[in-house]
Amino acid sequence: MKLSELWLREWVNPALNVEQLAQKLSLAGLEVAAINPVAGSFSQVVVGQILAIAPHPDASRLQVCTVDIGSKEALTIVCGAKNPCVGLKVAVAQIGAHLPNDLLIKTAKLRGVVSQGMLCSSSELGLSETLAEAGILVLPEAAPIGKDLRDYLQLDDYCLDIHITPNRGDCLSVKGLARDVAAIARTPLTSPSIANVPAVIADKYAIKVESPEDCPHYCGRIIRHINQQAKTPLWLSERLRHSGLRTIHPVVDVGNYVMLELGQPLHAFDLAKLSGGIQVRRARADEEVTLLDGKKVILDKESLVIADKAQVQAIAGVMGAAHSAVSTTSKDIFLESAFFNPAIIAGRARQYGLNSDSAYRFERGVDPSLTLIALERATELLTEIVAGQAGPVVQIQHANTKIAPILFHLPHFQKLLGISLREEQMAAIFQALGISFVAVQAEVWQVTPPSWRFDLVLEVDLIEELARIHGYQHILPTLPNTRLEFLPQPETKLPLSRLRHLLIDKGYHETINYSFTAPKLQHLVAPQSSALNLLNPISSELAVMRSSLWPGLLNTLIYNQQRQQLNLRLFETGLCFQIAHGKLEQTDYLAAIASGNKLPEQWGVASTSLDFFSVKSDVEALIHLMGKSAAIEFVTGTHPALHPGQSSTLQHAGHVIGHFGALHPKLIVDLDLIGPIYLFELKTAAVTSRNLPRFNAFSKFPVVRRDISFWLSEKYAAQTILDKVHEKGGDWLNQAYLFDVYFSAEEKEKRSLALALYWQHPSRTLVDAEVDALVQKVIASLKQSFAIQLRD
Repeated sequence: MKLSELWLREWVNPALNVEQLAQKLSLAGLEVAAINPVAGSFSQVVVGQILAIAPHPDASRLQVCTVDIGSKEALTIVCGAKNPCVGLKVAVAQIGAHLPNDLLIKTAKLRGVVSQGMLCSSSELGLSETLAEAGILVLPEAAPIGKDLRDYLQLDDYCLDIHITPNRGDCLSVKGLARDVAAIARTPLTSPSIANVPAVIADKYAIKVESPEDCPHYCGRIIRHINQQAKTPLWLSERLRHSGLRTIHPVVDVGNYVMLELGQPLHAFDLAKLSGGIQVRRARADEEVTLLDGKKVILDKESLVIADKAQVQAIAGVMGAAHSAVSTTSKDIFLESAFFNPAIIAGRARQYGLNSDSAYRFERGVDPSLTLIALERATELLTEIVAGQAGPVVQIQHANTKIAPILFHLPHFQKLLGISLREEQMAAIFQALGISFVAVQAEVWQVTPPSWRFDLVLEVDLIEELARIHGYQHILPTLPNTRLEFLPQPETKLPLSRLRHLLIDKGYHETINYSFTAPKLQHLVAPQSSALNLLNPISSELAVMRSSLWPGLLNTLIYNQQRQQLNLRLFETGLCFQIAHGKLEQTDYLAAIASGNKLPEQWGVASTSLDFFSVKSDVEALIHLMGKSAAIEFVTGTHPALHPGQSSTLQHAGHVIGHFGALHPKLIVDLDLIGPIYLFELKTAAVTSRNLPRFNAFSKFPVVRRDISFWLSEKYAAQTILDKVHEKGGDWLNQAYLFDVYFSAEEKEKRSLALALYWQHPSRTLVDAEVDALVQKVIASLKQSFAIQLRD
């Protein structure tokens, strides 16, 4: 939110400069992100009046103006703008004036005529927006001649850009922010008096609220015969400009002014465009409306609308329809003010791809007590500016939800924050914030939040308010004064940090991604999972909870590859969310992604791309930490996101604990990635449980190795062969592994495997006869089970 500092100081004026004020606000949780001057740096610019205009004797595009600036003699100024006219009040830069961009005004002779100054445009003064047409800046007729322009337009002002957190919708106005400043700086708050405007005509417009739970309070009034020629006064347009808003139309500008001043959004309809009374209701299926920004939207049944008998005239709390917008031809208007339930407005603007100041406030919660007050304030300003005739206020009001009191135990403040405040200090802070309280017993207060504080629900919220206003900077750090005890760490539980360190040692970098992701990417990666949709997503690209860690890792990979970072290994741990049997399941996973080359570029080894078995070795290293290498199986499996011929399912005791493989070629194309890319994802609970370590003595006797090489059908997995070898190799078989694979053009449906087998006896030396017998037993079993053919 952007706001004028001088406007804020009209409500509360602490003895602080703008930097000190910004620091106080930021320390209280209202971060001031920027302090911007509302005008460029200039001096010696005053209000002047054009007394006479004559054509330049030697230039058809120039004019010679005689200008009164309140001095003894009028100035002669040569001007090239098209809009000067006699009697016009203008901004005059005198001789010696300094303008933005280091421009110094000097006496100059322009085509033979001496010019004693300069008539300035808004851009030349560094004003971002004004009501002026192209040309010199035109000032109101009431502008005092000779008045310093900075003083007249209050240009020694700053626009405060304040980042308001979602829970502090009450601070989205001068009034709300001033309340907090008054409490923080312990300065009196001055509120302008707002009088009820009496009706001068009897005209009323019918209002019907069909959805009272969504709109507990709706009021409006007719204002007839507004002056179509009226312009927004300079003081109001400048105040809006200083707060980051542009002027549109006097009626619209008054609505924006009241919204910034009090925090209550308003809307005005062209009464001539309405028919049959106002209806506040839910939208009907596929109802359409064209909005003020020209966008046409199709509404759903959950949207609250303001309609008349014929059509929808506004999406409630979001934006009005173009059909009934106030324009320069409007004679009569219907001015509305309403309180909408934040739940019905939340996310509605984003749903339709809209952005409005009204929705920004209503979805955070607007003070329900402001509805009628804001209407009266706007009526007061409109009758002053556009001279309309106001009718009586028509309002429909239903009972608002009662504010639940909170029990506040005074000792809990010190218990949670480690500092203490006296009762009178707490009472003063609550009173400054408009929070009422009554003592119900010793050191226990019953506290009732004000109507504008939707965020005060729990006792800890009250403690936060006390700490915030007292000042977080006054809470000094203290060393813990407690007895520390080490928690037992079972040896069967492998710390997650150990797995992280292993992957880091292998060149992986840990990432942390959002727990929500894009629905499209989620469906591409895990179409078999039921995604949990968010009710109020940050954006359409973060609209579902992740059911896998892969979408986040893929997004990170895309980001890096687009910046020429092609050799990348990333991992992440975190919760994934799935709907199973109608219930939400949350499961911890460890996942990784790898792309690029096996090794960094170097002279000693040729550059080769990552392959399936390189990344598989990383997965096996994780499994080895568990001490369950023999119990984890790599089973040929299919996953929608993985290459059908390069994917594997990891199983333990018949249960799937993860997936591993190459990213599907179609996904590589769809996501515009550079392959090959390998991924794995494992259930954290499965890889952090390990066998209890136990002692096993090493044999002192020599190891005997035998190699066997054979042909067999490609349909048999190497792991299946090794399992059979371990089964038939006997108790003395120490190790068996595959060390060579050979393919032949003559044996297209077969392949040759070479296995290394190691035997070792724990208490004696094995003789060749014993080992040969075991080898023959293994070979016989392999021939019987897999029809192998030994190679010569």
